[in-house]
Order: sequence, then structure tokens, then C-alpha cells
Amino acid sequence: MKKIGIVTDEVGDIDKEIARKHKIAIASAKMDWPDIENLPGENTFQKMREVEKRGIESFGKTSQPSPKNFLDCYKEQFKYFDEIICITVTSKLSGTFNSAIQARNMLGPEKSDKILVVDSLNATAGQALVVLKAVDSIEESKDSKEVAEELQGLIPKVRFFGILPDPKWLEKSGRMSSNLANWVRKMAGIGIRPLIGIKSGVVKAVGVRTRVKDVPTALFKELEDQTKKSRKQGKRIRVVITHGDDIKEAEKLKKMIEEGLENTEVAFLNLIDNVLGIITGPGTLFCAWCEK
Repeated sequence: MKKIGIVTDEVGDIDKEIARKHKIAIASAKMDWPDIENLPGENTFQKMREVEKRGIESFGKTSQPSPKNFLDCYKEQFKYFDEIICITVTSKLSGTFNSAIQARNMLGPEKSDKILVVDSLNATAGQALVVLKAVDSIEESKDSKEVAEELQGLIPKVRFFGILPDPKWLEKSGRMSSNLANWVRKMAGIGIRPLIGIKSGVVKAVGVRTRVKDVPTALFKELEDQTKKSRKQGKRIRVVITHGDDIKEAEKLKKMIEEGLENTEVAFLNLIDNVLGIITGPGTLFCAWCEK
């Protein structure tokens, strides 16, 4: 059986220990925001809070991983593996998928024919679930074609949703319309917590939660409702949680899931990467699930 390696991009927010254990190569993106370089903070979210506090009007920019970033990842993976599955953030929001394809085409047929590039049609926690499925399939000794088929079957079934404290960062980036941003603010103003999600690769409003005391409770209730049928059928549910530097709320959601939902496991918690982080903002909490 040929050995299969995995490449993804940092928007997938894969846990570092999982990436290390399974030798997952991660193509990095670049962030350009000179105004925050010297601000206090251990991560970008903490610096963004300082931006708000100081009234700084600038906004950061990120660039997708270049074809060279992916090419370097491919070359590194071919040192250990015979074939490669590359899983990218949704092509509807980023050119990352195209960069991965371009990098593959830079290699000769002998190598390029051994690389399969998969559009996750998702991001962060949702993209991570697709990567974890690839890990499972490879460990089950599936060949590359079987792995790709299983991923394509899973991708439409991944459910991703979350809550932003304020959609202003997403609106500033141009990835959320003013109409949707204003809708989110209006709902929050009357005590309704709007849910933002990804459907068919595009960020959309996916629902609301009412009569909930906080964000973790809102997301738990949504997850509880969405997984009810699957759990009753005895199916196992895998969850990934990502957050904008609010580990307390993320841990609270994890505890609620583990104590309140049978047949459900939280694979990991992780900080949202800079690419999504600068457009979702501090305090954001995301949750994604799929049947395992």
C-alpha cells in the first residue's frame, strides 16, 4: 500500500500536536498589518483589542499561500510519502485552492499525478474536520482514490456555525455585505444571537438562537438540535471548536458538549488563524461537526 501524506493550509486551524503526529504539512499565509507589530499582545486577537482601545483605524491584510508555499510543502511530503492529498480552504472565499493547483502543475507528471487537491468548501473548524477524515481514511489503509471519494462524500455533510461579537471586521474586509452585517447587529440588539455559517463554501446567515444566556449556550443548543437525529441513531459525532482568543468560552462549550451530548467527542480546541482572525475579530466562537 502506498503511503499517503496530507497537505493543508493554515486556515484549517489544525491542532499542532495532530499535525506533528501525522506529519501534516501546512502552507502558511502572510499578514500585513504594520500598525499592530509593536502593540502589546501574545496573538493577533489581543493586538486587535488594543487597536480598538486606541482607536486605530487601519485594517490588516492577508495574502493566500503562494504556489511556492504549496510547492515547498509537496516537495517536503514526497520525502516521506508516495502520494499526497491536499485539502484547502473553500475556493469561494480564497484563491488558496488555485495556488495548490498551480503548485501541483509546477511538478513533472511523475509527481503531479500523485497529488489530489480537494476543495473543502469550508474553513477553520469545518476544514479541520475534512482533514481529520483524511487522517482516518489513510489509517484505515484506503488508497488515494478511496480517500478522495470519502472526502467528497463528507464535505457536503460538514456543518459549520458560529457567533461573532460584532461583524465589523468581516464587513470591513468586504467578505460580508453591509446588509448582512446590519442584520446581525439588529438581531443582537434585541437579544437574538444570529448564527453565521458556511454553506456551499460561502459565508451566510444560517439561523438564530433566542432565549440563551451566552454564546456557548447558543452554540450548544444549535449543535444539540442539529445532531439530535444522528445521535438517536447511535451515530458518533465529531466536533471541532475554534475561537478568537477566548479559551474560557471555548472550554465552556467543550464541557457542555461532553457532558450533555451522547456519542459526541470534541476532537480539539484551537485559536482561529490570522487569515480568518482579522476578519472575524476577538471573541469569535466557531463550532463544526460531522458524523464520524
